[in-house]
Amino acid sequence: MKEGVFCSLGVVAAVACTAGGAHAETYPSKPIRVIVPFSAGGPTDSMARDLALRMSTALGQPVVVENRAGAGGNIGAELAAKSAGDGYTLLFATNGPLAGNPSLYKNLGYDPIKSFAPITNYALIGNILAVHPSFPAHSLPELMKLLKANPGKYSYASGGSGTTQHLAGELLKVMGSVQMAHVPYKGEGPAVVDTLGNQVPMVFCSFQSCLPHIQSGKLVALAVTSPKRNPALPEVPAIAETLPGFDLRAWYGLVAPATTPGPIIRRLNEVAVKIISSPETTAKIRSYGGEPRPSSPEEYGRFIRSEVEKWANLIKASGATVD
Repeated sequence: MKEGVFCSLGVVAAVACTAGGAHAETYPSKPIRVIVPFSAGGPTDSMARDLALRMSTALGQPVVVENRAGAGGNIGAELAAKSAGDGYTLLFATNGPLAGNPSLYKNLGYDPIKSFAPITNYALIGNILAVHPSFPAHSLPELMKLLKANPGKYSYASGGSGTTQHLAGELLKVMGSVQMAHVPYKGEGPAVVDTLGNQVPMVFCSFQSCLPHIQSGKLVALAVTSPKRNPALPEVPAIAETLPGFDLRAWYGLVAPATTPGPIIRRLNEVAVKIISSPETTAKIRSYGGEPRPSSPEEYGRFIRSEVEKWANLIKASGATVD
């Protein structure tokens, strides 16, 4: 990423870029806030807090997480987008507000491409498709057969409209040519609780939310949404083994307001990539069923642009809406 945002030729631009470089020499000189656009306690919040703690040590200033949940992540993303581009407000982003929501919500208060300066990707994490033990299907082929024989009879729960759990179900419907109803909840916790209570027969959920219940036998894992099996559940097949090409994973990353100077972006990238690549953070990410994805700002920017297109195509094909 170039210094400033766009350091064009000319005296004014040269002065601006020089100022950005000088600013970076003293950065950071006060606490940094990382906005998490979801509530505390979930996987996004947990990963952001772990990253923030390690960044605090590396940067010598407090890096404080601020939860701003609501509207599928849009409230927190808009707050970050409209904050000063001085390096003291960052967004721990996910594919929801930065890729899926532009196709699900009519009036966003930000643009996922123009409003942010990418810093680095963080991780790719798949979800689990799990059912209550009393459900008549205990494998994905059995589930597909059951759904085909009973169009629209069964439903699946997710942590909310526009989440990867929601869209994993939509992709399953499209690729498997089956019908099932979506039951959105305000967070994964309630969705998993109702599946445990057999009030909804199946749920797409994160490893963090579902793995303990699978291990205790209170839920049965049918498949994972990553393209390959996950080491945390090696006996559970990937959906792609039944539906080749299926890949629906959440991704997480760090961005700043678009006007943040390039030298600051590079400084944050250097620190964050070192942390993400460390054995401790790698182990943490894998405990969530994911894989680390440290990247350059340019690589992450290209990735976000490709994801906006990918999710737009999926949402159009599935007819998914915000309930």
